[in-house]
Amino acid sequence: MLFNSLDFAIFFPIVFILYWIVSRNRNARNFLIILASYVFYGWWDWRFLFLIAISSFVDFYVGKKLGKAEDIKRRKLLLSLSLFINLGFLVYYKYTNFFIETFVDSFKLFGKTLEVSTLNIILPVGISFYTFQTLSYTIDIYRKQLKPTNDPLAFFAFVSFFPQLVAGPIERASHLLPQFYKTYRFNYNQVKSGILLMVFGLFKKMVIADRVAILVNQVYNNPEAYHGFEVVIATILFAFQIYCDFSGYSDIAIGAGRTMGFDLMKNFRSPYLSKSITEFWRRWHISLSTWFRDYVYIPLGGSRNGNIKTYFNLLIVFLVSGFWHGASMTFVIWGVIHGIIIVAEKALTVQRLKFSIIFKIRRRSLTRKLFYISITYTVVCFAWIFFRSNSLKDSIVLIENMSNFKSSQILNLYNLGLGAQELWTAIIAIILLMVFEWFHYNSDKSLSKILPDQPLFFRWSFYMIIVFALMIFGVYGDMAPKEFIYFQF
Repeated sequence: MLFNSLDFAIFFPIVFILYWIVSRNRNARNFLIILASYVFYGWWDWRFLFLIAISSFVDFYVGKKLGKAEDIKRRKLLLSLSLFINLGFLVYYKYTNFFIETFVDSFKLFGKTLEVSTLNIILPVGISFYTFQTLSYTIDIYRKQLKPTNDPLAFFAFVSFFPQLVAGPIERASHLLPQFYKTYRFNYNQVKSGILLMVFGLFKKMVIADRVAILVNQVYNNPEAYHGFEVVIATILFAFQIYCDFSGYSDIAIGAGRTMGFDLMKNFRSPYLSKSITEFWRRWHISLSTWFRDYVYIPLGGSRNGNIKTYFNLLIVFLVSGFWHGASMTFVIWGVIHGIIIVAEKALTVQRLKFSIIFKIRRRSLTRKLFYISITYTVVCFAWIFFRSNSLKDSIVLIENMSNFKSSQILNLYNLGLGAQELWTAIIAIILLMVFEWFHYNSDKSLSKILPDQPLFFRWSFYMIIVFALMIFGVYGDMAPKEFIYFQF
């Protein structure tokens, strides 16, 4: 079920009303959440509900056994069981065909052709997200940083919580699971804040992301046909498409959870205003980057064993991150690009700090900040080419064609699937979004914190403008993408 669908517009109010009717009874409330979450996920394909159910059963069992086990060998065996089953599902459904294709291609290098076909495997929506979420539970218990739960309803609700089930934020058990032990009272201001965030998320998705997707798809699905400005504009717009699409989903998820009293972690903090790639990853998909930090980077040794080992660990993390996003060399290269630049930034930072300490240099200015923001955004956009391209060959073609500029290409921008009015609607919406992002970046205040301090007239004017903009300028019908980008991961 999609957040931007009529099905969800009917589903969510029903769940919301039933939820607050039974909210005083914790078990009834958690059972309702599980039922609603399984309906929500099964609406896409009910056959894959068994994956969530098995992961929940296994990790609930492993968690209880880990809580009692003291022998290190038994603890490792129990953790291995959780890792094997959860990552086994993930590897089978997401990477089997990739490994088959890579195996066949490796033989072609030696002039041998293998008659091996790929398997007809459907990728379950959101498997990468809920797999990482449930693994955080067993790993934290293994590390003795979390006590196992004895409440199966709370645990199953934690794993399957429908607002963030299929595309995050990837919650930690230490943060979200205890919230299922509580009972909540209806809070008007909290519900209003959650609904506002949901509407704002839909605005980003349907007014900006779905609109610019039309132009982006036109160019990226026909890379040989477009050059210069056409490729540059498509790439810039894709950067906003994926941001508004993914952060829009996160806003809706966080807002839906908030209307029911739950606090989900913030997943984005104005990432396109970052002054370095290192900062970008502190602001982009925060739940994933912190997950890799805590469960991959630190176990590898983090920064504890010297610079060379630190750089190697960073490269491994971003290689794995790229591979997590998709079973394709384009995602791997995207991850490696970010990893190499972060390693370079870290190395240069060490030298710059030494230089600054010696010569007592401190330079801060708006011009300097904007320069670094521009450089970082350019690098991010370049890496997005690999992320969005349908194949590695298409990525190379697009990069080659990008350098071929002609003045006529500017006029052709209106013929890339979006008319002049549609294109300018998207551009104006992006500018307004970035103005808000700039304010958020400098004040670190979210929308829900800014609006309550404003006069009544301003607040309701803002509400009405967002709602009418969504109704009038939202992309509907056959032109709208059927799902969110990160559903494929």
